[in-house]
Amino acid sequence: MTLTTTTDDLGQLLPDDLLERFRGRAAGHDAANTFFAEDFDDLTALGYLRLLADTPPGDAGGMAQASAAQRRLAAAAPATALGVNMHLVWTAVAGLLADRGDSSLRFVLDEAAQGEVFAFGVSEPGNDAVLFDSLTRVDRLPDGGFAYTGTKVFTSLSPVWTRLGIFGKLDGGDGGDAAILHAFIPRGTPGVEILEDWDPLGMRATRSNTTRLDGVRVPADAVFRTLPVGPNADPLVFGIFAAFETLVASVYLGIADRALDLAAAAMTRRRSHVGDRPLADDPVLRNLLAGPGMQRIGVAAELRQVSQDLDARAGAAAEWFARLVTLKTHAVEAAVAATTAALHVGGGSGFSASSEVVRLHRDALAGQFHPSTEESARATVATALLGPPST
Repeated sequence: MTLTTTTDDLGQLLPDDLLERFRGRAAGHDAANTFFAEDFDDLTALGYLRLLADTPPGDAGGMAQASAAQRRLAAAAPATALGVNMHLVWTAVAGLLADRGDSSLRFVLDEAAQGEVFAFGVSEPGNDAVLFDSLTRVDRLPDGGFAYTGTKVFTSLSPVWTRLGIFGKLDGGDGGDAAILHAFIPRGTPGVEILEDWDPLGMRATRSNTTRLDGVRVPADAVFRTLPVGPNADPLVFGIFAAFETLVASVYLGIADRALDLAAAAMTRRRSHVGDRPLADDPVLRNLLAGPGMQRIGVAAELRQVSQDLDARAGAAAEWFARLVTLKTHAVEAAVAATTAALHVGGGSGFSASSEVVRLHRDALAGQFHPSTEESARATVATALLGPPST
């Protein structure tokens, strides 16, 4: 039985006064392009990074709780939520696998409970195959270990991670098949270089710097998964997609929540000089705001069902990837629509680069760059409906 996360539960987990402090810091971190260090320390002290280790996916309701919590956090500080998301994704993957009888990543939950911070070193420039291929080269070493050489981008939590999940491609050699090798490396491993190159339009406080791997040595027993190149049905692939898409959708829905609140407040506060009435009474503007409001209602229902079904191990396996990419796409669209509407009804003062609505809009635009992209998502759904293309 999946537990329901109530508003009171979330209020205890993330108190209002804490979220207001996060919201107060967010503008400064955005303007200075600095990491959310104070937020991170507060969340660590609160035990927030142990969220899915303490309440794992499954009968305890861990995915539903983490999704609701990330939505609430993102409404206060989107970049903080997105950065922490990457740690939570790894713990969610470990928990989803364990709940389905695969204990290969149980150590992730154990180490997270002890304070280790996990991050993703997966995205690579030019690799649109995402998990199914890699531009990072893996060489076999004489001692049986491996050396990884390549470039990883969007490495969120760069200033604080202690465990980095990486993958790369090992050439089969002598006619053998190439393979994708997944491993974790600890911070301080020789050959790991973190570039201070993060200067994006939005989600600036995540400090998702580029990470270079130059012959990074990985012991054989640190490789926790070896997979074939190309699409495959390994539980790890499902776990990463399920955790990533669900928790990323939660963050962008949180942005939509805050944007709609700000839009409603602006319409109530502002008056039409010509009509001598609050903008909240203007039928055109009411209709404009209703559109993203309806989107938010639909995505919220979709997100709740997906997170609850993940906890309940429900749903047909063949349908899951289409559901997950659709959820993520809808959540990003809802965030962009809500922030666009909030800009429209907020008046000229809201166009200031330092305004919260402008920052939320820039943060919402980052969603299009997270896997799966809209093009990839549509291809996934088309395949679910029609089967793979014949050519």
